[in-house]
Amino acid sequence: MGKPLTIGRVANAAGVNLETVRYYQRIGLVTEPEKPEVGYRIYPFATIARIRFIKRAQQLGFKLHEVAELMELDEGHCEDVRERAEKKLIQINNQISDLSNLRTTLDSLIETCHLDGSSDHCPIIETLINFEEN
Repeated sequence: MGKPLTIGRVANAAGVNLETVRYYQRIGLVTEPEKPEVGYRIYPFATIARIRFIKRAQQLGFKLHEVAELMELDEGHCEDVRERAEKKLIQINNQISDLSNLRTTLDSLIETCHLDGSSDHCPIIETLINFEEN
């Protein structure tokens, strides 16, 4: 067996910094081991896998509260996890659509902007000033 798994070793093995591990402990995603009377807290190896799971889920677009829900479902049915993943996919598709609309709007604004005009008559500035949400 190797050296005891301290918070620094956990962070290093999971590819995060110490503050990330501490933050995950504060919000309940990672359990903080009890502090011995002498020495450092020793973490189980499963903590590394748990942090890696959290980071992978974040890369897939899940927010930390959603990651917590996924971890609670870990012992449940695959159907429940699939449902959460499908909802996340719908959210991501909506975000992509919104970003596409933003891109189209910005492209149009850029096309209307002539570099020789003053900022008093800049169509981008005028659009931002006069913008009304629907």
